[in-house]
Amino acid sequence: MTDLLAALLLGIIEGITEFLPISSTGHLLIAERWLGHRSDLFNIAIQAGAILAVVLIYRERLWQLAMSFLHRGDVPAASTGVYGQAPRDYAYKLALAFGVTAVLGVAVKKLGFELPTAVTPIAWALVLGGVWMLAAEHFAAKRATALGERSHVTWSVATLVGIAQVVAGVFPGTSRSATTIFVALLFGVTNRAAATEFAFLVGIPTMFAATGYELLDVLGNGQAAHEDWGLLAIAFTASAFTAFVAVKWLLHYIQSHRFTAFAIYRFVLGAALLWWVPAGH
Repeated sequence: MTDLLAALLLGIIEGITEFLPISSTGHLLIAERWLGHRSDLFNIAIQAGAILAVVLIYRERLWQLAMSFLHRGDVPAASTGVYGQAPRDYAYKLALAFGVTAVLGVAVKKLGFELPTAVTPIAWALVLGGVWMLAAEHFAAKRATALGERSHVTWSVATLVGIAQVVAGVFPGTSRSATTIFVALLFGVTNRAAATEFAFLVGIPTMFAATGYELLDVLGNGQAAHEDWGLLAIAFTASAFTAFVAVKWLLHYIQSHRFTAFAIYRFVLGAALLWWVPAGH
């Protein structure tokens, strides 16, 4: 397989899986076993493409949140549609979730934790993550029936979402989006769209910070001098385009569907990997 095709495929895989609740890190680690390992800068580029797509999708919401700090007092929530919350209050909760992630993420880095690259633990994370999704969906549905429609994100939910991002980052295969969405659904929000939006919005500064940190490290050690920038551009574009389509589709899908199909996909993929890949690999 040519480097061009491999770069294109990896960009597409990143774009599709980054915000769907099926784990982008897990899919990329698995794909690289067959498509070849890529540089840190390459992985930064395709992740940046996926982030750009979500920024474009939520550009109006991000602008509303930013503009809320230029007004005296807060803008009425009804005028902005931030799920029943004043936009400045919502922005502060996003900041809290990001802050929790940043502090705990730095602590994990200081402890020297490294992501597992073997397929077996990733496969188990996919399967167990599917179980978690089904259980969380069940209990979230019961909460929604008992409590009614709740779209308001509380301070405790924001804190838990921040913790969930770190947990997902430590265990590839769990999925950052799945973990954060279902933490929000289980501990406060009953509206799937509201939980998903908060998870995606808090993912923007989180992923930008992680990408920026990795980029500084790559530029500092001179790896960028040996990079094929043409392949990077192709992979970045493929990731951005497919992420835009995937997120748009997901936001429409969850309006009338549960996340069950994603859990089933995780079961099938995880079981297939456990069956085909030798233990310990």
